[in-house]
Amino acid sequence: VQLQASGGGLVQSGGSLRLSCAASGRTFNSYAMGWFRQAPGKEREFVAACTWRGGSTSYTDSVKGRFTVSRDKSKNMGYLQMNSLKPEDTAVYYCAAKSAPGGTYIYWGQGTLVTVSS
Repeated sequence: VQLQASGGGLVQSGGSLRLSCAASGRTFNSYAMGWFRQAPGKEREFVAACTWRGGSTSYTDSVKGRFTVSRDKSKNMGYLQMNSLKPEDTAVYYCAAKSAPGGTYIYWGQGTLVTVSS
């Protein structure tokens, strides 16, 4: 399985961006697709996730109400809609996939940079 994240860029505070993650390779049948981010000098952190079959979602507290995670099974695509962006959202964003609930994310995309200016 290969994951390709895209959609990052420079946006002003309060703006929006939509990240995409394309899954390819073997038939994509992962349990969930997740989004993580790593800001300069900080550890990578979980942002949001969406189960592939049922579409159940989860978010870290700091993005609840601003970010929306989704997937399109027919296109093997995952999305992270980010609204009301803040400078502290600046980071490299990664999409990842895992095969089972409670399992670790074993497939990772290359990351896309999101920069939010104040």
